[in-house]
Formats: sequence, C-alpha cells, structure tokens
Amino acid sequence: MEPGWMTLTIAIIALVVDITVRILALIFVPKNRRPQTALAWLLAIWFLPYVGIILFLILGRARLPRARRRKQREINEYILETTEGFDRVKLDPPWPAWLAPIVELNRTLGAMPLVGGNSAQMWNDNTESLAQMTAAIRAATKTVHCEFYILLLDEATADFFDALEEAHDRGVTVRVLLDHLGNAQYPGYRRTVRRLNAMGIEWRRMLPFRPSRAQFQRPDLRNHRKLLVIDGQIAFTGSQNVVETGYQRRKNHKRGLHWKDYMARFEGPVVAGIDALFVTDWYSETNELLEREAAPARKTGDGDFDCQVVPSGPGFDGENNLRLFNSLVYAAQKKVILTSPYFVPDDSMLYAITTAAQSGLEVELFVSEIGDQFLVFHAQRSYYEALLRAGVKIWLYAGPTILHSKHLTIDDQISVIGSSNMDMRSFSLDLEISVMVRGEEFLSQLREIEAENRAMSRELTLDEWLKRPVWHRTLDNLARLTAAVQ
Repeated sequence: MEPGWMTLTIAIIALVVDITVRILALIFVPKNRRPQTALAWLLAIWFLPYVGIILFLILGRARLPRARRRKQREINEYILETTEGFDRVKLDPPWPAWLAPIVELNRTLGAMPLVGGNSAQMWNDNTESLAQMTAAIRAATKTVHCEFYILLLDEATADFFDALEEAHDRGVTVRVLLDHLGNAQYPGYRRTVRRLNAMGIEWRRMLPFRPSRAQFQRPDLRNHRKLLVIDGQIAFTGSQNVVETGYQRRKNHKRGLHWKDYMARFEGPVVAGIDALFVTDWYSETNELLEREAAPARKTGDGDFDCQVVPSGPGFDGENNLRLFNSLVYAAQKKVILTSPYFVPDDSMLYAITTAAQSGLEVELFVSEIGDQFLVFHAQRSYYEALLRAGVKIWLYAGPTILHSKHLTIDDQISVIGSSNMDMRSFSLDLEISVMVRGEEFLSQLREIEAENRAMSRELTLDEWLKRPVWHRTLDNLARLTAAVQ
C-alpha cells in the first residue's frame, strides 16, 4: 500500500472511531445521571474525546466495587433483622406531623432505626474534643473502634496515639481505620504508619488505591467518616479529624490557617448504630465480620434524646444524606440554619433552601470567609447571589479560621450533625455519617455553637456581593462547572 493511501486509511479509521465514541457517549453517559452531570461529561468527551473518555472510564462511575456493595447489603439486612421493632420511641413531647415520614425515609435508605433514651454532649473546640476522646480511650476496658478520614501523628495528636497503644498494652482490642488517599497526601503519613505498626494494633487503610498491589478503584471515592466507639457504650462523631489544626501543611501555617470543628459524645442505643458503620467498614476492608464484638442493639436507654444514624455514600443506591437534608428543609415551619465548610449544592438542595427563604422562613447559612480548596471555594461563591436574592442570610466566618463544622438545625425540633458537607462530593462520592437528633437540650447546645459562630462572622449583603470584581464572578462561574463532573 502506498504511503498516501496508508495515511488516508488511518485517518478514516480514526474518524470512524472518533464518531463512534461520540455516539456511544450520547447513548451511555446520560444514563442514571443528573442532566448537568451528563452534559459536563459529554462536553469533555466531545471537545477532548480521548482524554475525556479515559477520565470518564476512571471517574465516571460513582459506585464502589460490586463486592463492597454486596457487603453493605449484607450489613443492612443484618441491621434490619436485629433492630426489628426498635422504631417505637416516646412521643412526648408530641412529634411534629412531618417527622414520621422522614424517619421512615432514613430507615428505608440506611436501615438504621430511630432509637430513644440517648444522651449527648458537644465540644466546639478541637483541643478539648481531642482531649475528651483521648480520655475515653484511656478508660476503655474491652474495645476501641477508631475510624477517621484523616488520622495523623503530630505534636497535637501524640497523646491520642499514646492512649491507643496503652489500651492495646492492657488487653483492650484496638482497631483503627483511616482513609488511604486522605492521609497519604500529608507529610506525617509515613510516620503515622510506622507508629501504628509499632503499636501492634489491628489497623487498615480504607479504600486503598495501590495498583501495584492489585488494590484499584475509582480514586476519588473516599471514606470521609469520623467516629470513635469505646466498649460499645460511648461513641464520638462529628466533623473533626485527628490532626493538628493546620493539617501539617507549611502553606497553611504560613497563612495562619487553622480548622475549627466540633465533636459530639453519645451514650445510649444510638451507639450501636454508630458502631455498625465501623463494623461495616471493617468488614469491607478485612472480610472479618465483628458480630460478637459490635455494640449490642438496645431499644431504649436513660437519656432524653431520640437519635437516628443515617449512613450515606457510594455503597448505597440513593444519596441518603441529600434526601435527608432536603426533606428536613422542606418540612421546616420557622427556621433553617445550615453550617458547612464546603457548600456546593445540587439543584434540588438549592431549590429547597431558596424555597424555604422565599416562603418567609428564617434561613441562615454559615460558611468560611476564606477557602482552603481553590475550585470548591470559588464554586461555592457562585451560589451566593441566588441565595441572597431569595432572602438567605449568609454569615462569613472570619479568617484565618476555616469553619469546618457540618450541622443543620430545623425549627426548635431537629438537629443533624456528622461528617457530611453540603456539596456534591459528600452526596455522591464520599462515605459519610449523619446523626439526626430530636431533643431540646441537644438543639440548645447547637444553638449556642451557632451563636458563637455568628459572633465570629459578618453578614454578607447582596449589595456588597454585586460589587465584587468581574474577574471574581468569571472565576466563580467557571469553577461552578467543575462541580457537575461526578
């Protein structure tokens, strides 16, 4: 074949492949995806076909491997069987009429029942909450189940690690889970691995991404949960990672950045639900099912709070946390207060929040004045105008602090705390824990935290926002496009 014909043949084949890829993309990419997500992927594939299709094959499926989803279903079935009939809690004071369907929604999606008789305490200071968790580990007599998205050894966390080792040395069973890529990006990761190995405790990386060891999955699916369970009797959860407040980053220290979190300590039947998430994740990583050592399921306790654990993530078919947030916002009658360090809602959540504000409800959103993640921060800012025009009060927490807390309060009835941000990553890509709480005293504690945050924030007005430079607007809107590619 002459060189000219060979070149022409190769060109024709390349053209046919290119057209075929684009047509197949039109058929398969939109399936079971939000329209904006599908459109973003199609644009990437059409304008950068080879790069786009490779990225889509790696990142375009927000689901865990089949074996992990099977294990999640097994755990859900076990929870449903062992907690049958647990949904009976005291109706004094009377429930709001809208609460029962939301409880049933959570039970249907995440398998966990609403359980009564719980008690709780919260800390709005990283140092204090870390000290409380460390003290609880030192008091452990049987088991310590420790699971954090980021768990790193440094000067601030050394005592926490010492407590884990001391517990192991006195015969307590200590198990630790930490997210692989969540930790591997930090300077202290290797030091942490050496320390964990030296302790002799059982520990695993969650969702490990190590192709050389045949551990391969979509790399941006992460386990973002933060929880600690002691003896099956006490559980901590909230927004805090186990790391110094500057996250071991020289650039953060140079800017004076530090993260502000909260943690809650629970006692009562809800502890079994929180521990069930550890059991699920341990089973996923080790194939060891801790049925005998899991916290026992109990119908009630001595406290005053009703609690329901709501697990979410790519191991579930639905976006459990998003459905919970939207249902609560639509159900609100008077007040909605949202706090999230990363606020990049999908259309359904944006409509729920703006509808509540336009309906005359008091709606407030707490976010940080400064950002630590460039694209997320600017994507978040692109929603401010729509929120402000709808009547949402936006409070900007003063830098150099990053307000990392994640919680939601509805009227004077319901609180939700946990690890979940209000962004599309937390809704679709990350394994999260949320706890819905009904209890006046617990909500009062969150109201105090909200008041403290308000005192450290300034209100953003629509007039101020509309005067920002044109290049800021352009950057915000461009960053917003990246939020849809999931």
